[in-house]
Amino acid sequence: MKKLSLFLALLCTNFVFAQQKNVVLFLVDDLGYYDLSLHNSPLYETPNIDQLARDGIDFRNAYVAHPRCLPSRYGLQTGRHPARAGIPAKNSNTIKGKKFYDNEKTIGQAFKEQGYKTFFAGKWHLGETEDEWPENKGYHKSIGSGAAGAPQTYFFPYNEPEDPNKLNGKALIPGLDEGEVGEYLTDRLTDETVKFIKNNRNEQPFFVILSHYGVHTPFEGKPDYVKKYKEKVKGMTFEGPEYLDIDGATKTHQNNAAYAAMVQSIDESLGKIVEILKAKGVYDNTIIVFTSDHGGLSNRAKKNTRTLATSNLPLRGGKGHCLEGGIKVPLVFGGARISSHSENYQVTTNTDLYPTLLSLCNLNLYPDEHLDGIDIKENIVTGETQKRRLFWHSSRARPNSTGDLNCSVIRDGNYKMYHYFDAGIYEVYNLKKDPEEAINIFDPQKERHIKMMRILNEWKDEVDAS
Repeated sequence: MKKLSLFLALLCTNFVFAQQKNVVLFLVDDLGYYDLSLHNSPLYETPNIDQLARDGIDFRNAYVAHPRCLPSRYGLQTGRHPARAGIPAKNSNTIKGKKFYDNEKTIGQAFKEQGYKTFFAGKWHLGETEDEWPENKGYHKSIGSGAAGAPQTYFFPYNEPEDPNKLNGKALIPGLDEGEVGEYLTDRLTDETVKFIKNNRNEQPFFVILSHYGVHTPFEGKPDYVKKYKEKVKGMTFEGPEYLDIDGATKTHQNNAAYAAMVQSIDESLGKIVEILKAKGVYDNTIIVFTSDHGGLSNRAKKNTRTLATSNLPLRGGKGHCLEGGIKVPLVFGGARISSHSENYQVTTNTDLYPTLLSLCNLNLYPDEHLDGIDIKENIVTGETQKRRLFWHSSRARPNSTGDLNCSVIRDGNYKMYHYFDAGIYEVYNLKKDPEEAINIFDPQKERHIKMMRILNEWKDEVDAS
């Protein structure tokens, strides 16, 4: 009888696992909303991403919690706004280099605790010590995931740049010491993820994050691809100046061949993930989420001569800016069919991924953990939208680098208010009528604007924004 009971228990466990969806969260670094052929880019070629969207859902109002890498990733992992942890300003958390509070549960931990096999590959960028890295934050296995915000080079050996003077000791990528000379980092991380999926037992669901370093600097694409896009750029016609004297300096043309080559490698990576999921027979039971950590690198200080990646136009601003170009990102749900609606206009942010993915997998939610993320499962399934308030807080601007300024921001419905608190300036834009944020309609006497100011200040007090 004991053996029979054990057999039935195992049978029931495997049956439950078989009903639970897998998740692959495919995260790209620094990819802008318009850096896809899906969104009518004249240069970039992304057939695999485009196909995922055609078969799934393309979100048209997706944002991130912050326009820079580390705080955005903190928001995704915890479902909390980075301002709650003093990120990216001074972190009041106990020791230097620590980004998480001890009682915080990551999305990886939430899935792991509910029976999922968890895996993380690529850029982590959260915490300077191993106790803050993925394998101590909810992931059974990780590779290439440490404090580094960018690789020394995209070609193996990854921790040895051609110019030794550019070596950054705090930005070494762990776990990728073995490889073949010339191996490309985007391909290596893809192969490691494919290997995990291939070897995972089908009876246990998995939660995977493939977090690419691409398309972050340095701009290094495969030579054949770079050559291809240089020829393509030569055949393109660009109107107007390459830079506009606004928000620092704004790049107006998508003409960086090396960056385009990197985008193609990212697209091919997604294609390989889809291929292994289909080969394993689990594609239709796997939710694939494709997104970016913030907008493309399109702006620089007026006197800065750094090479920029892309143009986010018609959106204003880019990486580092709380303007639309810095916080609006591509978001595609594919794989498992979860909605009959191919486009979704719900205003959402990457803090929502935590509760929404748990909900889509019929798992327990942790509302005391993902404080700033909401479950938008019903909005996805029905295609209906609900009014949403979103907040941003940027208190470590880089005016001499990306040209952005310190500010706090609220989006309330279609209205978006900026408070540039160093200068005491407010701006308001109607995103429905003015998605380019060209016409400031702020009126200090207008009741709506007074209310938005009050709500923004109350939110800053609530989260103790630095």
